[in-house]
Amino acid sequence: MNANESFTITYTEKDGLLYPDLELPEQSGEDIGRFGRMRKRYLKEHRKAYYSLLCIKLELNDHLREINRQALEQIELITAQLAKAEGITEELKDRDQLGWVQAMNSCRARAEEIVIIEIVLA
Repeated sequence: MNANESFTITYTEKDGLLYPDLELPEQSGEDIGRFGRMRKRYLKEHRKAYYSLLCIKLELNDHLREINRQALEQIELITAQLAKAEGITEELKDRDQLGWVQAMNSCRARAEEIVIIEIVLA
């Protein structure tokens, strides 16, 4: 909400007391993903003020989905870069499928470690 926007609060009387009629806006039911859940845990444990601010502004889920999207994008990019640097090719895949799978899994695991440190825990 901008400083120029105004809003009206309505009240309901119950037992002689006035209670504000509060409604939360609709939240997207979209999954926050693995890295979003990791980020949420990190924020709750280590960045409590920032976590609370995101909750108050109703921006937490959007933030977590964005972190998950960035993490997945970077993992794909880094995995491809590592595979290229190590000479993991389609020829290797044709020649030694198990070796190719092991090498690609190794690249992906290293890419995930990098992303967790640089994006999720940043």
